[in-house]
Amino acid sequence: MTDAPLWTKDKPPRQGLGLMRLRDADGGTPDADRDPVAVVHAALDAGITLLDTAELYGNEDLVGRTIAGRRHEVTLCTKFGVVWGAQSDDWSVHADPASVVASCEASLSRLNIETIDLYYLHHRSEDTPIEETITAMAELVDSGKIRAIGLSNVTAEDVRRAHAVHPILAVQEQWSLASRDVETTMLPTVVELGITLVAHSPLGHGILGGTSDPASPDVARTLADIATGDGVSAGQVALAWVHSQAERRNHPVVPLPGSTSVQHVLANVLASTIRLRDEDIVRLDEVSAATGPIPSR
Repeated sequence: MTDAPLWTKDKPPRQGLGLMRLRDADGGTPDADRDPVAVVHAALDAGITLLDTAELYGNEDLVGRTIAGRRHEVTLCTKFGVVWGAQSDDWSVHADPASVVASCEASLSRLNIETIDLYYLHHRSEDTPIEETITAMAELVDSGKIRAIGLSNVTAEDVRRAHAVHPILAVQEQWSLASRDVETTMLPTVVELGITLVAHSPLGHGILGGTSDPASPDVARTLADIATGDGVSAGQVALAWVHSQAERRNHPVVPLPGSTSVQHVLANVLASTIRLRDEDIVRLDEVSAATGPIPSR
């Protein structure tokens, strides 16, 4: 049993922690900075309460172990629907009512919890009408298996149809200086319906934080210039830009950076406190032309 807080329209989480890459060490003792339990506990100790995983990530059992004894501090999110095939790039979506129930029961067992705080459909289905999926998820709410419903990798029309069946708490989509399509394809709909936008990959899978080759040299130079002037890192500035969208749009936006390092978790937490100057936000807007999405997660 848990009394874990669930955000409301008036008080969403400030930031979450994406756990897509959280893994046990491959033999031996993991480096202290990358021990998965240490990473999650560092986030919780720093005030991050929103943890996000998925059945697709193959780590729900690990996530369950990392929060054992601290479940009451966590708003726990997981996702269902995307299933790997025989090949590494072969996947399909299972969103029919029977799969909804089976996936939920399996996730509850792996996570070793009684209730999932926020349960996402991980990807839209071409085969199952979203109304059928959401009806099955609403029954999970009624039975106490989940507390709220979310959507990811869907269209604005999907969100409208789903929300007409049962209130949708959050829509999770890519949003960063490297991927801004959400501003025209999804944001107007979630603002209209009062649905929180969870912005995954706010560092562009590393290309905005210096761990991958930059997608745009102009964006990289501007981030570096602002970061140098403020005594922070380029990645922290990029994350602060996503944070700034909540105030600019007068709508809840929850950045969801992922990390497998205690050091990076703490840097990301610090980024949530940075307030960019209006002129720096304008500079970043101007150099970050809207681009197509980077790989989905």
